[in-house]
Amino acid sequence: MILNLRKSRKYRYMDANLTQRRKGLEDKIPDIRKTLHMVEFLQERSEGKNKSDDLDDDLSDEENSDNPKKLLTTTFELNDTLFAEAELEDTDTVYLWLGANVMLSYKLPEAASLLRSKLDLAESSLKATIEDLEFLREQLTVMEVNTARVYNWDVKRRRERRLAGEADGKKGG
Repeated sequence: MILNLRKSRKYRYMDANLTQRRKGLEDKIPDIRKTLHMVEFLQERSEGKNKSDDLDDDLSDEENSDNPKKLLTTTFELNDTLFAEAELEDTDTVYLWLGANVMLSYKLPEAASLLRSKLDLAESSLKATIEDLEFLREQLTVMEVNTARVYNWDVKRRRERRLAGEADGKKGG
C-alpha cells in the first residue's frame, strides 16, 4: 500500500509538470504563429515592392520622384495590455527575441525558416506532451483502481477473520 502511495505521488508530480509544460507550449505556439505571419507579410511586401520596382524601371526618374516610399503603419504589442503604433520602412531584416535576454538580427527568409522550424518543434512537442499526459493519467487511474481493490480485499479478509473468530468463540463457549 505504501509503495502504491509513493508511486501515486510520483505520478501526480509528473502530471503537474507535464500539465505545466503543455500550458507553456499552448501559450508559446500562438506567439510563434503571429510572429511567423508578420515575417511572411513583410517578406511578401518586400517581394511585391521589388516586382513593382522592376515594372517601374521603364518610367522616367521624374515620374518616380513623385511617388515616395509608402510607410507601413502597424500596432505592435509591448506587453499583454500595452500596444504601440509605429511606421515601418521597407526592410529585409527583422530582430527576433530568442529569450534569455537575447535578440538577434535575421534576414526575412532566414527568420521565416527559423520560425517555421520552431513552430514545427513546438507543435510536435505539444503533441508528445499530450500523449504522455494521457498515458500518465491512464496509469494513475489503473493504479488507484488497483489500490482500492487491494484495500477492499483486505477489509473483506479482516471481516471474514473476525467473523470466523467470533464463530469459534461461540462454539467453544
